[in-house]
Amino acid sequence: MVEKAIQDFEDHPTRMELWRSLPKQMQYQTFKLILDYLERSNKIMFEEDKIIWIFANNKKLNELIQGAISV
Repeated sequence: MVEKAIQDFEDHPTRMELWRSLPKQMQYQTFKLILDYLERSNKIMFEEDKIIWIFANNKKLNELIQGAISV
């Protein structure tokens, strides 16, 4: 649920933006635990206050790579 929410954001969300987009049933402690797990498993990274999805199936990253000029 959290992974999909991160991937579906147009831009890179902050923790609070992501937290507000999730269903109200999820407790904040669980949310923080999930973010910690995703960071330790190298699926996300934090840059300043933004959450960036860095796992291999990143659609935005694949689009950038396809549009890049090879050297």
